[in-house]
Amino acid sequence: MVALAQKRSVLMLPVNPGGPALTVLTPSYGPDAELCADLNRSIMELTEDVEHHIVVPHRDRKYFNDLAGRRTFVRDVREFLPGNLVRAPGANLWFNARQLWPPVRGWIAQQLVKLSAAASFETDGVLLMDSDMVLIRRTSLDSFLLNGKPTFYRNPGAVHQGLPMHRKWHESSRSLLGLTPPPAGNLTDYISWPCLWEPTVVRGLLSAIEAHTGRAWATAVGSQLHFSEMVLYGVYVDEVLGGAETTTNRMRSVVYSEERPLDPAALSALLAGVTSADLAVMVSAKSGTALLDRRQALAEVRATLAGEEERS
Repeated sequence: MVALAQKRSVLMLPVNPGGPALTVLTPSYGPDAELCADLNRSIMELTEDVEHHIVVPHRDRKYFNDLAGRRTFVRDVREFLPGNLVRAPGANLWFNARQLWPPVRGWIAQQLVKLSAAASFETDGVLLMDSDMVLIRRTSLDSFLLNGKPTFYRNPGAVHQGLPMHRKWHESSRSLLGLTPPPAGNLTDYISWPCLWEPTVVRGLLSAIEAHTGRAWATAVGSQLHFSEMVLYGVYVDEVLGGAETTTNRMRSVVYSEERPLDPAALSALLAGVTSADLAVMVSAKSGTALLDRRQALAEVRATLAGEEERS
């Protein structure tokens, strides 16, 4: 299986051997550059040796290059996609020279990047954080350990009949891994913000896809019409590896994923829900929440938490 992965996979070799215990990975693009800068600033301020790898389209690098530094790396999306994927001019679609139909939608291509990049690291953990997140507390790999083991996010029964797309993600994940279709009834949710992955597990996952499908993992995944990288990882851990030693159903963050803007009062109400276990906040970029309002509310939360830390 390992030999197959080395033959077929993209970037299955480490890019940072001997690096820090935790790496933060963020795919982004031009319109989210200011949000991503806020995330990067929080990582630089609230971690000690964590590296932040930001992966962006070549045309958008100019919006991110100023962030590059000792612990921040701005990467080109082409580093993590196979050469047989060609972007369609003027559209957020990619065509696979090995399988022209269906085209690979931009959302799926971004998930290919996450899987490929995560597999490339030789750190103990990779923390997936989108541009619209920020850290609010000091964070390290230890923040996600229980009894010395990385905690695996799983929320049993959370995928109910009101989430039909989540069931499709389970179906495609199980198909890629050669598993039987999911059972009837509620399923486990594996989608978390932020999301901790173990690179060694990702590498095993991609090898398992290739062993079952007989195709390069990126081609197999890219052919899916409905797909979630977090559900794929979760199904692999639970159904192929037999589960994780330590699990949690808490995200460690306050999350707002609606596509409606929050005004200052609504932001304050949301952030009033921050608990002592929360490390981050996510206010969806798609919500259209004003950047200045967001920054002011988050600055107030950070100041409050800093004061609490000084008194403790």
